[in-house]
Amino acid sequence: MMEKWRITQRLLRHSSKLLFDRPLNRSASHISAFRFASGHRETFVERGLGSASSIKYRRFGSAATEIQRNTSFSTLNVDDISYFKEILGEKNVIQDKDVLLNANTDWMRKYKGSSKLLLQPKTTNEVSQILKYCNSRRLAVVPQGGNTGLVGGSVPVFDEVKSCHVIINVGSMNNIIAFDKVSGTLVCEAGCILENLVSFLDDQGFIMPLDLGAKGSCQIGGNVSTNAGGLRLVRYGSLHGNVLGLEVVLANGDVLDMLGTLRKDNTGYDLKHLFIGSEGSLGIVTKVSILTPLKLSSVNLAFLACKDYFSCQKLLLEAKSKLGEILSAFEFLDNQAMDLVRYFWLEKLKVLNHLEGARNPLHSSMHNFYVLIETTGSNESYDREKIEAFLLRSMEDGLISDGVLAQDINQASSFWRIREGVPEALMKAGAVYKYDLSLPVEKMYDLVEEMRLRLGQTAKVIGYGHLGDGNLHLNISAPQYNDAIFAQIEPYVYEWTSKHRGSISAEHGLGLMKANKIFYSKSPETVQVMGSIKKLLDPNGILNPYKVLPYLLSSYH
Repeated sequence: MMEKWRITQRLLRHSSKLLFDRPLNRSASHISAFRFASGHRETFVERGLGSASSIKYRRFGSAATEIQRNTSFSTLNVDDISYFKEILGEKNVIQDKDVLLNANTDWMRKYKGSSKLLLQPKTTNEVSQILKYCNSRRLAVVPQGGNTGLVGGSVPVFDEVKSCHVIINVGSMNNIIAFDKVSGTLVCEAGCILENLVSFLDDQGFIMPLDLGAKGSCQIGGNVSTNAGGLRLVRYGSLHGNVLGLEVVLANGDVLDMLGTLRKDNTGYDLKHLFIGSEGSLGIVTKVSILTPLKLSSVNLAFLACKDYFSCQKLLLEAKSKLGEILSAFEFLDNQAMDLVRYFWLEKLKVLNHLEGARNPLHSSMHNFYVLIETTGSNESYDREKIEAFLLRSMEDGLISDGVLAQDINQASSFWRIREGVPEALMKAGAVYKYDLSLPVEKMYDLVEEMRLRLGQTAKVIGYGHLGDGNLHLNISAPQYNDAIFAQIEPYVYEWTSKHRGSISAEHGLGLMKANKIFYSKSPETVQVMGSIKKLLDPNGILNPYKVLPYLLSSYH
C-alpha cells in the first residue's frame, strides 16, 4: 500500500505532454494532474439510387431495398415557386444547383435526393404559410437543420423523375429570444447552432445539457427533433427531461404554442413529447425552451485502461457509487477502436493520417479497453481528492491497468479527441457498416464478440460508445462494401438486439435507414398507434415522407 502511494505521489508531480495538435473546446476552470500505473463523417458511398416510381436505395452500399413512391404528391411548378418568392423574397428561395446538391446529400454521403427547391424562412409565420400551401398542394416537405444526421432523415427521397419535395431549412431562424439566469431557462429559435448556444451560455455561467461531436454544425431544432443524446446524458438526462417547451408548426400550417418555461405544468397531455424525437414527421420545430445547468468550476477527466470488459462494467458501478453526484461522463472504446485512431500515429506510416494530431496518452503497450471518466463539481479540492481516491482504489482492486488524469483543459481536450475521433478515423479507413444500439450494459460487448466470430477475418468489428447509459456504437470496417459481409450483419444485428430487449436506435433516430426496422424494437400495436398519430397530425403525409415509420403507415395514397 505505501509503495503504491509513493508511486502515486511521484507520478502526481509528473506533467503529461500535450497530446493533440487540434484540441476541442471544452469549458473547465480546473483539470487536475494525476498519473498512476500498476505493473492505457464515416464515408458512405451511395450507389445505385434508382429512378421512376420506386427507388432502390442501398444501406452501406449493400442489400438494395425497394420503397414505393407516394403517387399522391404533386409536382412542383412555376406557380409554386412564384408563391414562395412572394412570401419569402427571392433570395430565400434557392434553386442554385451547387447549394441544392449539398442540401440533397446527407452528412454521411449515403443518401441523396434531387429536390429542385430549398426554402429558407426567417419566421414562424413564414414556416406556417409554407406548410399551409404545401399541404393544400400535396407537396412533400423535408425539414432540415444542420443536416448532420446519420440515418437519412434530413434529405429528400425520390424526385429523380418529378420534383415534389420541398426542403425547408430553418437555419436562418437563429435568434436567442430570452435567457433567465435565475431559472437557467433558455428560449431560442430552432436554427441556432449548438456550439453558438454553448458559447452564449458559457458567457452567462451556464452550459447546454447536451454535447455532441457535430455541435459546430448541428442545430437545436434538429437536436430536439431527433432527441439527440451525446456525452452528457449520464449526468443531465435526455432532451425529454430538459426541454421545457416547444413551438411547432403542423402540416396544415397551424402553430402549436407550447413554449412554456415552467418546470411543472400538469395541465392535460404534454404534447411537446410527441415532437421530441419525431424527426420532423409530425411538425416542424420553430422555437425551443430548454433548461440549462450552471457551469460548475471543477472538471476532471481521466483516460484509463482496463484489461477486460467486465472490469469496465465494474468500474462503471464503482464510479456511480464512489463519484456519485460529480460523475458527468463515462465513455468506453475497445482496442480495435483505439488501434484505428492510433494506426497512423506511427512515424513509419506517413502517407495517410486516419486522425491527424493524435497521440496515445498511455505510453505502455496496447490495452484491451479504454475508459474516459469525467467529473463535474463545484469544489476543486474535494472533487480532486475524490477522483484521485477512486482511481487509486480502482487500481488496487485491479480494475484499472493504467491511466492519466488531464493536467489542464488542453490535455482534457486531447483525451476527448480520442473518443470523438473514432468516427473520423473510421471515415478515412474505408467502408463502414454503422449501428447505434441501446443494450443492457452487461450484454453490450457480447454483440461485438459475436460479430467478430461471424465475420472472421473479412472485416474489423469495432465497439465504442456511451457505457454510462448503455449505448453501443457498433461499427464494422472493411476495405470496401460487400454483399456477403452485409448478409452476415443484417438482420442478425437487429435480431440480436431485439432478443435482448434493446433498441435499434439509441440516439441517431430511424430516418430512412431504419424506418422499416422499427418492429425489432416496438410492438405492432405500438407502431400502429404511432401511425394513427401521424395520420391525425399529417393526414396528407407531406412531412418527411418515407422516414421514421414503415412506408404503409407513414404515406397515404
